[in-house]
Amino acid sequence: MPMRPATTAAAERTFLVELPSVTESNPYGLAALWAGSDLVAKLVLLMMVVMSAASWYVIVVKWLEQQRMLRQARAAEAFWQAASVAQGAEQLERGSPLRFIAQAGVEASGKHAGLLGRIDLHTWITMSIQRAIERVQGRLQNGLALLATVGSTAPFVGLFGTVWGIYHALTAIGVAGQASIDKVAGPVGEALIMTAIGLAVAVPAVLGYNWLVRRNKAVMDEVRGFAADLHAVLLAEPR
Repeated sequence: MPMRPATTAAAERTFLVELPSVTESNPYGLAALWAGSDLVAKLVLLMMVVMSAASWYVIVVKWLEQQRMLRQARAAEAFWQAASVAQGAEQLERGSPLRFIAQAGVEASGKHAGLLGRIDLHTWITMSIQRAIERVQGRLQNGLALLATVGSTAPFVGLFGTVWGIYHALTAIGVAGQASIDKVAGPVGEALIMTAIGLAVAVPAVLGYNWLVRRNKAVMDEVRGFAADLHAVLLAEPR
């Protein structure tokens, strides 16, 4: 059996030993960015992490809320089979916006006395139901301002982190007196990561905002349709 030369075996052992050290750490990755950044850069990174987490929280919570309201709107068929609006309101799910609007209509039709009696019943019921609809719409819009804020400011926060990182990189290069590519690539590349993170935070916030606004319109169409039918029933209900 032929024997391998000693020099070949030694070279293979050297390659196997030195190979893991090449892949152990990335001097241009996120870990290097965090380790080499100062307090301001760390605060910028933490701020973008918080903004991203808040955006995803709002997106998930608002989606679940919209799904629940759409399900409640589809389950409102039993309301129209009740003997009266008051009885039908009790059959609606607690916490449902439709129940809130129905109860507002019942209270309006029952409190049409005194100074309120000077207002036409049709106008008074319309005003009460419209106020209830506006409160439901306001509740649906909660959190959307946060998404709009994150979508518009996150790129600039990331850009600030980029400018700050490049400034410190150029300062370090000036102190060292060397401007070779290996001295510039690492610090500048790590600074540009800030811009990428800012865009990664802003894009889901903007897309989530537009998506939720479109779904809010579908929910409010269901709510307004129910309110219009309720208004007609309240006016036709005997007193």
